Amino acid sequence: MDSKKRKVVLTGGGTVGHVMLNKLLIPGLFNRDVEPVYIGSKKGIEKEIISATSIKYFNISSGKLRRYISIENGKDLFKVIKGVFDARKILKREKPEFVFSKGGFVSVPVVLAARSLNIPVYIHESDITPGLANKIASKFATKIFVTFKKTLDYLPADKSEYLGPVIRDELRRGYSRIGYEMTGFNPEKPIMLIMGGSLGSKAINQFVRDNLDTLLEEWQIIHLCGRGNHAASLEREGYRQYEFVKRELPHLIKISDLVVGRSGSNAIYEFLLNEKPMILIPLPLSQSRGDQVENAEYFKEKGYAEVIQESELDLAHFNQSAARIENNRSEIIARMKGFEGGFKPENLVDRLLSKEDK
Repeated sequence: MDSKKRKVVLTGGGTVGHVMLNKLLIPGLFNRDVEPVYIGSKKGIEKEIISATSIKYFNISSGKLRRYISIENGKDLFKVIKGVFDARKILKREKPEFVFSKGGFVSVPVVLAARSLNIPVYIHESDITPGLANKIASKFATKIFVTFKKTLDYLPADKSEYLGPVIRDELRRGYSRIGYEMTGFNPEKPIMLIMGGSLGSKAINQFVRDNLDTLLEEWQIIHLCGRGNHAASLEREGYRQYEFVKRELPHLIKISDLVVGRSGSNAIYEFLLNEKPMILIPLPLSQSRGDQVENAEYFKEKGYAEVIQESELDLAHFNQSAARIENNRSEIIARMKGFEGGFKPENLVDRLLSKEDK
């Protein structure tokens, strides 16, 4: 490629949520004749996701950031320092106009390196309270964009801005006809869409399968169970399993009356924008820093969802939550219709490439 071509660096990793917005920005950057370059870890999920695109990917050293005292903190500090030097070399060679970071451990060395070279840094925080990586990086950021208005309470007011959720038009282009053809379902019986993430949720999968016959009395079920979790012995009328879907997802969302799943911010806002009432089962504190618990409670407060903690997930609690949604469906959807906010990836690209915040 032309060495004088405009370039930007994207970074972030560790989870799908720390990568997907970056991936969505890539087409918009190419459309504006800007070359995106990615800096990530050697083995993180970001490498798998970004390798499916046509952009350059650079590995750097990255250590895990912990909120608790551990001997591993000392070892990982050296990894972070090495990562800063790795990132500096890449940034000096690539000469990007700015760095856009979605957070995760790998982003911290990149942000620190960019700051040391006076390269503008833009950060996007998806959850209500910033993760540790973004808390550190925010001190060096030019601008911080957030998904939840409430997040502004936790960040410097002079450089933080509410954007709302990313609007993916393709997820709003589902067709009922295709959804019913895919599943073979009856349009007269309600449909429940169950999602546990790309790898699936062991707890949610187990609940569904333990109570499948009872659930099927009231619902037809689309179960996105995660890679490697398909159970052929459970195939029956009214129950469709998929390990993972991509282009099919808009059509499955379109025909669904209720969505059940975890409470990562990207997913729950997609369901909100598609006006689908939710039962959210957040990752427990034993498995996360609590961001999903906060996201779920926020959506419950707004009247978009019911929440069941994983430790309380049983048929009685589930049926109670589903009944509350059915009894208040019109009010829930009306609140969803009243939601204002959000941005399209191409609009954010235009914003980032303008000089207004630099």
